[in-house]
Amino acid sequence: MIIRLTKKLLLSFTIPLKMKKLPLKIALLLTVIISSSNLFAQDFQGKAYYMSKTTMDLDQFGGQDMSAERKKQIQERMKSFLEKEFTLTFTKSESIYKEEEKLEAPGSGGRRGFGGSLTGGPKYKNVQTKEMLQDQEFFGKQFLVKDELKTIEWKMGTETKTIGQYTCFKATAMVEPTGIDFQSFRRPRNGNQRKEGEKGKDSTDSNEPAKPKTIEVVAWYTPQIPVNQGPDNYWGLPGLILEVNADRTTILCTKIVLNPTDKETIEKPKKGQKVTQEEYTEITTKKMEEMREMYGGRNGRGGGRGRN
Repeated sequence: MIIRLTKKLLLSFTIPLKMKKLPLKIALLLTVIISSSNLFAQDFQGKAYYMSKTTMDLDQFGGQDMSAERKKQIQERMKSFLEKEFTLTFTKSESIYKEEEKLEAPGSGGRRGFGGSLTGGPKYKNVQTKEMLQDQEFFGKQFLVKDELKTIEWKMGTETKTIGQYTCFKATAMVEPTGIDFQSFRRPRNGNQRKEGEKGKDSTDSNEPAKPKTIEVVAWYTPQIPVNQGPDNYWGLPGLILEVNADRTTILCTKIVLNPTDKETIEKPKKGQKVTQEEYTEITTKKMEEMREMYGGRNGRGGGRGRN
């Protein structure tokens, strides 16, 4: 029965598409989806575990004069901020994306200070109602970011690769990043020299906030798990997204559990001052600009200290 149905569906795809390379892949995907349909009943739930890693160019933050050893020390200290683990609990329509809590090593500073203020809380997405909610703390104040789940204009590709036991297809999109633009926190190479004659509007040394940019996002999704969910802000593909590459950040799925014995309740975040994503970005950007001015002022007064 499954084989007959697959053939009929395959013909309905191949005739209008008029492509020679797609039928075998479509047949494979249809066979997998149909044969595993019992897994995805109305009460279906899954849990995916992700690792997120972000690289940072310290030269953009005043690190041009640092030694390689010093840069390595700073990167190690920032490791807990730049490398994180998350879980995505999902159904066909809802998902909640949470950072895994870790026991910090003594002396590491934990989540306090600057890095802790930029740590996002649980992110809820509903792909049917297009609702997005995130619990977010910023410098001691609690916010509830509530906004419409934005549609991502994915371009579907035919390239495939295997992640774990899953066959994944490639999709790309151009998106505008949300949240804080760290480029606006850059430190000029030499504030005193710039005052004496350097170009004030130089694109590399400017202390002005960088303009929003559009970045290419590459996603790998598996139709073997036919839900259009994914980590962080990513969704909208005909299968669970297992890998995302966006600018300097890579998110990779390391483990998947389907229909766990003990299912979790997906609860919407509720605490905090309600703001839209645009309002929250404006609040955080303003705070970052204040910190940048304070940091730049201290650098200007004490720029020559320690260089005798």
